[in-house]
Amino acid sequence: MRLCFLVEENYRHDGMPNEVIRQLTAWGHQVDVLRPGGSLLRMTEAVRAGSHDAWVLKTVSGGPGLTLLEAAASAGMTTVNDARSIRGVRDKALAAAIGRARGLPLPRTYAAARPELLAELPSSEYPLVVKPADGSSGRAVHLVASPDRLAAMAPELAREGLLIAQPYVPNSGIDIKVYCVGGELYATERRSPLHPEHAVRERRVPLPAEVAAVADQVGAVYGLDLYGVDVLLGPDGPVVVDVNDFPSFRQVPDAVARVARAVLGLARAGQGAVAGGPTGQYGAVEQHGAVGGPSLAVKAHPDPVPGAGPMEATLPAQTTPPAQTAAPLQATAPAQATIPTQATAPAQDPSPVRNPSPVQIPAAAGEGA
Repeated sequence: MRLCFLVEENYRHDGMPNEVIRQLTAWGHQVDVLRPGGSLLRMTEAVRAGSHDAWVLKTVSGGPGLTLLEAAASAGMTTVNDARSIRGVRDKALAAAIGRARGLPLPRTYAAARPELLAELPSSEYPLVVKPADGSSGRAVHLVASPDRLAAMAPELAREGLLIAQPYVPNSGIDIKVYCVGGELYATERRSPLHPEHAVRERRVPLPAEVAAVADQVGAVYGLDLYGVDVLLGPDGPVVVDVNDFPSFRQVPDAVARVARAVLGLARAGQGAVAGGPTGQYGAVEQHGAVGGPSLAVKAHPDPVPGAGPMEATLPAQTTPPAQTAAPLQATAPAQATIPTQATAPAQDPSPVRNPSPVQIPAAAGEGA
């Protein structure tokens, strides 16, 4: 298969997705890497024609990569995840509205274009968690104890654009991060960004059934196939505090091979959905990944966790969903460079492609690879 990965500068040297790219290349697939933050993009030509089986996005929130992915989707390309679904979780104000309306356990959420507008909230809503609507990786997340403290932080918050505010949910200071890949769920625990005083080592943990059910529901509500969910355990049960498309998959065993296989499976499913599929918002074949699409059945992975008991949750096994697709798309890019494959022997791809092609990286003008 031929795939295009959109990788912004923040992830240029990151293990995820670079190791996945190397793995796919070692299996014989051609992977073109486009850095939307470091390349001149000829948008009017990019959506006309091309030869990629699927496009995969690994970018920061608010970066230009999602725009290019949406351009690919508008031309009928298969995208991983679905472009509309990514938009639905990248905007945290939108994600809160969608999630609450469809039954996810999310805190009450307020949105404000200017921090001074949050002064209208009654004191009963404090303490507040305030963060940018386009934030990621725990950036600029604040626990605000009182209206006076909020007023003092206004100059700092004014630089963050649209803000969201949620009443703080009392918890232990430990978040559960659930990753979904290939229809399976993996749980880790880690320190909450709101509680830096806790010394918690990130590690895999058993997945409680109630958390697994919420994580499964997140995929169905937002239409995501590869995703992560941050959950805290409040007085009334699990609460969803963040959803990420294509997260790091840290602590997932054999994460590189699992993610690579999942990408191939979704790309192949997209190619198989060309004929006779219902058309969606972009005029292309409707993908599972559309917000509000059919539920993706997932299961808690049964692999034992070192030092812990067996996984507690078992959900229905996954059935491979169709993905959005149509005519391929290719972005015009400058000079090409090559990423070498891993020295270590890669895991076997169940159906490798013959005649492997190198990974091609379009470099920005005047910029080395």
